[in-house]
Amino acid sequence: MGLDGIKVYLINKPKLKSMTKKVTLSLLAIVFATAASIQSCKKDDKPADKTTPTEFIADSTSFANFSNWSLDKTNFGPSPSLDVAHAGNDSTVTRKVYFKNGQARVNGAYPVGTICVKHSTNPAGTVNEIVGMVKRGNGFNPTTGDWEWFMLDANGKIAKDMSGMEMRGGASMMNGMCNGCHGKASSKDFTFSK
Repeated sequence: MGLDGIKVYLINKPKLKSMTKKVTLSLLAIVFATAASIQSCKKDDKPADKTTPTEFIADSTSFANFSNWSLDKTNFGPSPSLDVAHAGNDSTVTRKVYFKNGQARVNGAYPVGTICVKHSTNPAGTVNEIVGMVKRGNGFNPTTGDWEWFMLDANGKIAKDMSGMEMRGGASMMNGMCNGCHGKASSKDFTFSK
């Protein structure tokens, strides 16, 4: 069958090529499908693309529309622990505390990027104070959990002092008053509201 077999091979060469292509494509499809199914069953140690930033530096847009955020606490009347801060000695004041996206503590601490706003008002209109705090991270203010403190204007933008500087800071903000007061709430990651 020596020469006849060679003739058959030469005569059927296109059919053999076509058949080889089909087998190769089928094998590749099986390998790809197997790899895809193994990958989909693989248990990931970390969630994809959900890394926590090491530092978050807020700007005026960070506080935009804060009154539409999750209202997490409303306090009425005087608060001896506040003294004069946030109109703590005003019996008619209402203090509303908002957390962006309703953020809660995770394993006892708020994640970097957490934003909280407190809006204090009274019926007479003599109190309209808006303050914010942002979990900045990266060792910014380590004595109070890396929180940065802000004074905000009526539009929720970072307020500016008479020299045009933004009213924001860490340990020295308001001569240390923010750190001093919030230091009393270290067990709640330096927040009083939740």
